[in-house]
Amino acid sequence: MKNIFIILVAIFTLSQGNAQTSIYNDLLQKHVTKDGIVDYKSFKADEAKLDSYISYLEKTTPASSWSENKQKAFWINAYNAYTIKLILENYPLKSIMDIKQDEKTAWKISFAKVGGKSYTLDYIEHEILRKNLFDPRIHVGVNCASISCPKLGNIAFTEENIDANLEKLMKEFINDSSRNKITNNKVQISSIFDWFKEDLTKNGSIIDYLNKYSNTEINPNAKISYLKYVWSLNNK
Repeated sequence: MKNIFIILVAIFTLSQGNAQTSIYNDLLQKHVTKDGIVDYKSFKADEAKLDSYISYLEKTTPASSWSENKQKAFWINAYNAYTIKLILENYPLKSIMDIKQDEKTAWKISFAKVGGKSYTLDYIEHEILRKNLFDPRIHVGVNCASISCPKLGNIAFTEENIDANLEKLMKEFINDSSRNKITNNKVQISSIFDWFKEDLTKNGSIIDYLNKYSNTEINPNAKISYLKYVWSLNNK
């Protein structure tokens, strides 16, 4: 009887999680373009639905028994949903950089509640995702709500789709000429490749990493420079 109860609880929890992720996915489909531009004004009108998903995050503690992909999908979704929520709470604004609380930036405010605990966006990114669930592609998964950031995907990550979607987002980011300018002998690339060089060069150079995704073959000795990061809001 006890085992049946445990199984029923697990099934209910799984179905609830799938339903809530579906709500979040619908919001992204409705308010985020395929190019990652967010209509925050219309999103604001649907804030109650976002709050429903956030309520699920507040009550859910990722289990160690979850697969790495499931944990990764959960935490990236949480990071992005809370970033959107923060923007909506302060909307209208020109940049996420305008948000300050007790002189703390958006990434250092402890407001993201998961499983009854409060986290900063920085903690989710650097301590949970980068440290415990390492994958250099998380840098195109988490979104900083800014023009120079890799685009916000307009579908929610799941255990089943995260690998293919991170791969797709990285390829699109690297070949996006508004964010990276690549030729055979010269690359002007996002500052993300400078800030997180350690993550991206574990198995080779930055150029080696770029060549995994670039439509243009880059010379190993190509000149590298980094573009100025534009923090303007990624909105319509």
